[in-house]
Amino acid sequence: MAVSETRRRLAIGAALLMLGSCAPRLIPPAPQPAPERPPAQPTPPEQPPPPANAVAAGVRPGPPIAALQIGEEAARRALDAFEISCPAVMRRADPSGLTRPADWQQPCAQALFSARGPAAPFFIENFETAIVGDGAAFTTGYYEPEIRGSRTRRPGYDVPVYGVPADLLGSDPETGEARRGRLDADGRFVPYYERSEIEEGALAGRGLEIAWAADPIDLFFLQIQGSGRLRQPDGSVMRIGYANQNGREYVAIGRLLRERGLVTSPVTMQAIVSWLQAHPDEGRGVMRENQSFVFFRELTGPGPLGALGLPVTPRASVAADPRFVPLGAPVLLLDMDNPLATGLWVAQDTGGAIRGANRFDTFWGAGAEAATIAGGMTGRGRALILLPRGTLARLAAEAAPAQR
Repeated sequence: MAVSETRRRLAIGAALLMLGSCAPRLIPPAPQPAPERPPAQPTPPEQPPPPANAVAAGVRPGPPIAALQIGEEAARRALDAFEISCPAVMRRADPSGLTRPADWQQPCAQALFSARGPAAPFFIENFETAIVGDGAAFTTGYYEPEIRGSRTRRPGYDVPVYGVPADLLGSDPETGEARRGRLDADGRFVPYYERSEIEEGALAGRGLEIAWAADPIDLFFLQIQGSGRLRQPDGSVMRIGYANQNGREYVAIGRLLRERGLVTSPVTMQAIVSWLQAHPDEGRGVMRENQSFVFFRELTGPGPLGALGLPVTPRASVAADPRFVPLGAPVLLLDMDNPLATGLWVAQDTGGAIRGANRFDTFWGAGAEAATIAGGMTGRGRALILLPRGTLARLAAEAAPAQR
């Protein structure tokens, strides 16, 4: 029994060995080459920061004013506007780096003597032209809108027009950095409420309402213009003007509508308003993408007021970036592809979207005609900044030691 059992086990083992020898072998796959990496892209050169002001952008002499044929009508409007600016320009610092308060004393004194005579010679005798940067001008238009509003809330007038909140700060209390914001519940300096938060009630119940508008789209565009008139139910008019802003970025919703193919016709203010009215829900979202929100104050004297705190003049005042154009300086727009923009203007205002050298926003006053012109205004051409005579020579002399 033992022998035969042993033989049986040996036979089973041999059979298992034979089966094992017939089993397929697992052959490891041949190594595959690593996928080719795309060639490394060269690192783009670091772009230099934009110039901080007109001096950094570069300033050079322009042509003589006498050769530019300034029309008397435009010169008269510009002279009247310039005279209004004189009290401010003779005392304010100029962030463009082009002028000093003392530079304006002579032309301002001469403006008084030129008030009744021909206006064009005044500019020829008292100013020289300067080209900032490449001198390529781009201009839009603004006006003083009139919308339906009420001093008190009533049926049909329930869109708040806010005055400046007390918690809106102009700088970080800890670092002193100049930027708008507020302190949160933990005392941290944070950005101020954006448009959507304010429209959702972030400022409600604080007594900040100076008036109530009938239509949110109308008020939105009045904020963009910076000032306007509220036509009361009894027919009287309340004038309001820019008092402050929440510090959030301004976004041009016309550009958004064009990029998204929502407005394919010329993107004028009228076309934008028509689209917003036809798409109220989607339009509310688009308007909120412009997070900037303007706070107002009532104007009881002449107006509207520009950035100098003085009245702006229809068809004579422009908004400009004060880092590149001294506020109060005359500006000559030449060869504009929109001829309405061509002519002599005075930089008396600023704007959230008016940034950079040779960017201007022309003011057209109030009423239907002003709204039509401003709403469709775009123009490209050349810009000359008029500086008090002798300014360019002084700037060149100041720059000479630095260039040695």
